[in-house]
Amino acid sequence: MNSDKIKQGPSGAAVRALFYGMGYIREEIDRPLIGIVNSQNEIIAGHMHLDRVAEAVKRGVSMAGGTPVEFPAIGICDGIAMGHEGMKYPLASRELIADSIEAMAKGHAFDGLVLIPNCDKIVPGMLMAAARVNIPTVVVSGGPMRAGFLNGTVLDFNSVMEKMGAFRNGDCTEEELEETAMNTCPGCGSCSGLFTANSMNCLTEALGMGLPYNGTALAESGERIRLAKMAGIKVMEMVKKNIRPRDILTEQAFKNAITVDMAMAGSTNTVLHLPAIAHEAGIKLDLELFDKISERTPYITKISPSGHHHMEDLHRAGGIPALMSELMKKDLLDKDCMTVTGKTLGENLSGVSVKDYSVIMPIDKPYRNRGGIAILKGNLAEDGAVVKESAVAEEMLVHSGPAVVFNSEEEASAAIWGKKIKKGDVIVIRYEGPKGGPGMREMLSPTSSIAGMGLDKDVALITDGRFSGASRGASIGHVSPEAMSGGLIGLLKDGDIIHIDIPGRKLWVELSDEEIAARRAAHVMPEPKVKSGYLARYAKLVTSANTGAVLQD
Repeated sequence: MNSDKIKQGPSGAAVRALFYGMGYIREEIDRPLIGIVNSQNEIIAGHMHLDRVAEAVKRGVSMAGGTPVEFPAIGICDGIAMGHEGMKYPLASRELIADSIEAMAKGHAFDGLVLIPNCDKIVPGMLMAAARVNIPTVVVSGGPMRAGFLNGTVLDFNSVMEKMGAFRNGDCTEEELEETAMNTCPGCGSCSGLFTANSMNCLTEALGMGLPYNGTALAESGERIRLAKMAGIKVMEMVKKNIRPRDILTEQAFKNAITVDMAMAGSTNTVLHLPAIAHEAGIKLDLELFDKISERTPYITKISPSGHHHMEDLHRAGGIPALMSELMKKDLLDKDCMTVTGKTLGENLSGVSVKDYSVIMPIDKPYRNRGGIAILKGNLAEDGAVVKESAVAEEMLVHSGPAVVFNSEEEASAAIWGKKIKKGDVIVIRYEGPKGGPGMREMLSPTSSIAGMGLDKDVALITDGRFSGASRGASIGHVSPEAMSGGLIGLLKDGDIIHIDIPGRKLWVELSDEEIAARRAAHVMPEPKVKSGYLARYAKLVTSANTGAVLQD
């Protein structure tokens, strides 16, 4: 065992003394030491219940003959960080989470890990750590929240964000807004639509790093607790068989995850996180791969914000195993990939079928024959940009309009709320990329305001920042190179005609090479927005969005 080098024999007496001081007995010390990484806190709705999940994991580890040792991980709530300087931190915190788990796991010579995330950046941060540390690891998430309900209408977090836009537009009262707020989030768990948290929890399962139904079993259910106990048991099996994350996180596993992502139209943030996880496993995922897989993958389930279903509906329909079984009918997945169950993906899916074809469409009758996320390129995004095509109104799939340029999210939001945006406009928000933000803020506040004001079928938004998985409309993010790295988006002026062709995978501005050269020669790069602290260091090291916004090696 890995931990034997620190705790056995005469040289391990000092370590044993420290364990004895904490109340451990020799029998516990001699067993495999399993780190239980718990991101529970009292600020994230998706994490407030993770102490129950951790206790269940520890029971599973103990039943299987291991010694569970719990330690914490940080987590930031994107919803609370939204719309102010706090949103600069969530993406940057992904690296802190990975680094801190690496430090704890290596510093204490654990034999295995069970990782307990749930929301947005915590999931990929933990998966990055798993790939980096490469000791037997299982991920068990906290599970999705139930959808809210009010006056015969199903609600999710997007509902209250768009209601805020309606309020600013004078279309509802403050009392109606507050009633929506009180009924949007009925309990603990990751927000109920296929936003970033639930997208990444589902893809954890598709990658093979989480047990079947990890992505969809509800947070408050007994099934979630049973999954947690099984995670504790399975990590002990992995320790005995020496199955490690890099045995699971192969190139084919990532292709499987991208295929599932396209079939369900997950958050555009998955295009940031999957390459970052792959990077830690020594694998390069190009944006072109996402589009190549999208071209061959039928889009077979519409979960909010793309449709009216929610995670509980997907779970009742059979969850990610059922969706993958449908994809298997067209041989779209590699069934030989290893998983944390100790079995291959094909073995895990044996006997699995869709339980409700109104939620998961038959593979031969998809919503459409192409996946839900598109990669756009052109002079405005030479290295790529990302859009959730499935959440774009038909009228906006192809659009040309004048740019209305802003250098921050706050400036853009003020203009939207001040009704200064006209139908046909293309809102440009720049200097919000990984370096420019820094931290690549997500733009749910402006996109929700646009939708809430009824402009989502008339106005496009382009940014070198990113979007919430809850965003809908012609919201094109991750523009690379970003403005702070010299991208053309930094040279745009009000009135420049921008062309968007999502089916054609193109994004460009109508400017001559001569005009671009003249603007570039006259351009003065603005001062960094943050000049001290963690974000200043992060800005110096972070790479482009098209590479997953990882830190330079």
